[in-house]
Amino acid sequence: MSRAGAAMEVPDEHEGVAHEHPHGHGDGHGHPRAPGHDHDHDHGDPRHHGHDHDHRGAPLRRLIAAFALTTSFLVVEAAVGWWSKSLALLADAGHMLADAAALGLAIIAQRIAAQARTRARTYGFRRAEVLAAFANGIALALTAIWIFFEAVHRWREPQAVHAEALAITAALGLLVNVVAAVLLSTGEGGHNINTRAALAHVLSDALGSVGAMAAGVLILAFGWTRADSAISAGIGALVLWGGWRLVRDTSRVLMEGSPIEIDLAHVEDTIRSVPGVLDFHDLHVWSISDGFNVLTVHVVLAKGHHGTDVAAAVSRRLRERHALTHCTIQPEPLQEERLVTLRRPRAGAPGGDAPAGDRSGG
Repeated sequence: MSRAGAAMEVPDEHEGVAHEHPHGHGDGHGHPRAPGHDHDHDHGDPRHHGHDHDHRGAPLRRLIAAFALTTSFLVVEAAVGWWSKSLALLADAGHMLADAAALGLAIIAQRIAAQARTRARTYGFRRAEVLAAFANGIALALTAIWIFFEAVHRWREPQAVHAEALAITAALGLLVNVVAAVLLSTGEGGHNINTRAALAHVLSDALGSVGAMAAGVLILAFGWTRADSAISAGIGALVLWGGWRLVRDTSRVLMEGSPIEIDLAHVEDTIRSVPGVLDFHDLHVWSISDGFNVLTVHVVLAKGHHGTDVAAAVSRRLRERHALTHCTIQPEPLQEERLVTLRRPRAGAPGGDAPAGDRSGG
């Protein structure tokens, strides 16, 4: 068997050791390994599982702390907003409710995503994080629509607003949002799409609290009651923008589009630059979840090069230049065209027709 036809594992970036797997052997997870593929990844190494759980545990603890803080102030802001008849404060409370829902979904998704992969779900439950962030974006958009409708109604029919309660409660809400933002943006253990989505909620809500404070000041200073409606519409625009960004980014992952941080043209140039690569086809790059990008490609080998060496070189180059650590490289030999010459059988040859004179029998 040629080296191009064997299934192979390139050196793991943590271990620096290459593993050869002949046909019929598994991949270490109970699944048969397809021949001729090079896999450059390390999620199957049980020694890395503890690190992965620690990485996910830190964002989870921050999400829980931010959720507790946001939920505790939500009821206060909604009650004061209803009593003071301030749409800006109610809008900010609605936004904070979306924050609490976002954080709750993120916590649930984080727990689900941490589950081990199974035979039915070979990538595990990583997409749960993306689905939760997508739902968060939809929730933000719906909240913004409600704010716009209510702002138009309040503009047409202004209502008296208790400006002092509005300003004080908005200031307290800003403080809560700042503390929650600090919790989500600091600490060890990294960040994922859920912590960033929750942080986007909290930061936009902080801007909403600033707007509510401004509305209270304008009403106190100038008696302009429509400031409450006008600033509420601005808060709604912030909420809508945050929701649109989340839906856009998560839809790209769910539709398996190329990761936005990956330039596919540069990836193609990188593959072509590897010695031994004559051509390639079936190149696909997509994301399983935030930070987990996957690449598959078939490379055509130049004469005199072995599949194992070329596949390992392609994987190494992609990891170094594009941070692609989960690559499946399928080496293929060059299929040369062969011409088949058809010749007319000679007279009297086996399978040929006898001369006309022989058929006469004379």
